[in-house]
Amino acid sequence: MGLAILFFLFILLLAINLPIAYALGLAAVATFLWEGIPVAIAFQRAIGGINSYSLIAVPFFVFAGELMLRGGIGERLINLCTALFGRIRGGLGTVNVMTSMLFGGISGSAVADTSAIGSMMIPMMEKAGYDKDYAVNVTVTSSLAGIVIPPSHNMILYSLAAGGAASVTGLFLAGIVPGVLMCLSLGAAAYLVALRRDYPSVPFPGLAQTLRFAAGAVPGLLTGVLIVGGVLSGIFTVTESAAIGVIYTLVVTALLYRTLSYAVLRDSLLATVRTTSMVLILVATASAFAYLLSLYRVPSLVLEGLLSVSDNKVVLLLLVNLALLALGTFMDMAALILITTPIFLPVARELGMDPTQFGILLMMNLGLGLTTPPVGTCLFVGCSIGGIKMEETVRTILPFYLAVLAVLMLVTFVPQVSLFLPGLVE
Repeated sequence: MGLAILFFLFILLLAINLPIAYALGLAAVATFLWEGIPVAIAFQRAIGGINSYSLIAVPFFVFAGELMLRGGIGERLINLCTALFGRIRGGLGTVNVMTSMLFGGISGSAVADTSAIGSMMIPMMEKAGYDKDYAVNVTVTSSLAGIVIPPSHNMILYSLAAGGAASVTGLFLAGIVPGVLMCLSLGAAAYLVALRRDYPSVPFPGLAQTLRFAAGAVPGLLTGVLIVGGVLSGIFTVTESAAIGVIYTLVVTALLYRTLSYAVLRDSLLATVRTTSMVLILVATASAFAYLLSLYRVPSLVLEGLLSVSDNKVVLLLLVNLALLALGTFMDMAALILITTPIFLPVARELGMDPTQFGILLMMNLGLGLTTPPVGTCLFVGCSIGGIKMEETVRTILPFYLAVLAVLMLVTFVPQVSLFLPGLVE
């Protein structure tokens, strides 16, 4: 009965458009009261959930990404990628994907990637004769690089929700190969669709101009190298590396790019506070919610339910993917990481999957939800920038979904795709 109350109240509160953090918290408190458990324990669990040193890295990563979003790095990356890949038939689609791959490794956010790259690439592609739906589809799906390619604050949330079963360093390493493969797969899809639609190419600007573009883009690209390299080398912890990344970003935007104004700093700080506040409230309320999931043995119930369908490992892993994909279509990614990890990670481990591998699988599944209706945030942002209805975009997005799903299947059934690099440093 308590479990029914927990989920019924949670779904009911979501249905009346209550923010998900409050829905989690109120459903948990009501269930604590029903069970006669002191409410103080719910608050202890909530405070314990955010009392983590690793979480300090989140505002730093977000702040660095916001500064880069507003500091001109996107424009410089687009110039460089256009010079390198624009000569390909329909090259602006490939340029879009490659720019997202590079920018995603800096910003760590799919929504920031869609906003920063889309605001420049979508109008540029339309002006060059590309259809709106194609421009939006490429931009939205390639923005998933911001989630999979490190640094990604979502990986920190997963590590926290997994109780340290997967280290942030291991997750950073594990995301590199799948992230690059995903972008290559999306680049191939963009090229094939561009060929079918007979899109134009972009003239090569010359070696000298290309080198100038590279010189302008390299300082920004080094942000990701500094953050990830500092962690992997053991020089910095994840939190220290994030703080160093902020300092470096401030120096680059202020002294090299000269784009750091009072307005840029103010807007970046405000966006960071909003995002961090949302994340911390979610972590707190989800911690109390997750305690009840553990109390009611929900992971065991889910595993028993799956085994009642089939005892084939391949089928069970496909069902886990389908469940995560379905959930990702209508719930916020950060909240889903915190809710689904305690449920599905024990199931994945029972099926022989490494926690780090499952983390990348989770990132890709829930990230894909950001690009799907009805509540895909990246899809909303892309359609808004492109001035196109979501229905028109979704009609032609299937090749790009298939490109991402192909890599997701590799991550699911070929462990070394995600575990090869972490295995080298163990």
